[in-house]
Amino acid sequence: MNSSALTIMILAQGVFIFFAAYFFYKVLTTAPKQEPDSYSENDDIEERQKQ
Repeated sequence: MNSSALTIMILAQGVFIFFAAYFFYKVLTTAPKQEPDSYSENDDIEERQKQ
C-alpha cells in the first residue's frame, strides 16, 4: 500500500472514531427528558371503569 492510500485510510478511520466517540459520550452524559404521565389528567377520578 502506498503512502497516500495509507494516509487516507487512517484519516477516514480517525474521523469515524471521533464521531462515534463524540456521540457515545453525548448519549451517556445527556439527561433524560421528562415524559408526560398518561394518567396525570385522571388523578382526580376515583373510578376509572364501571364493572
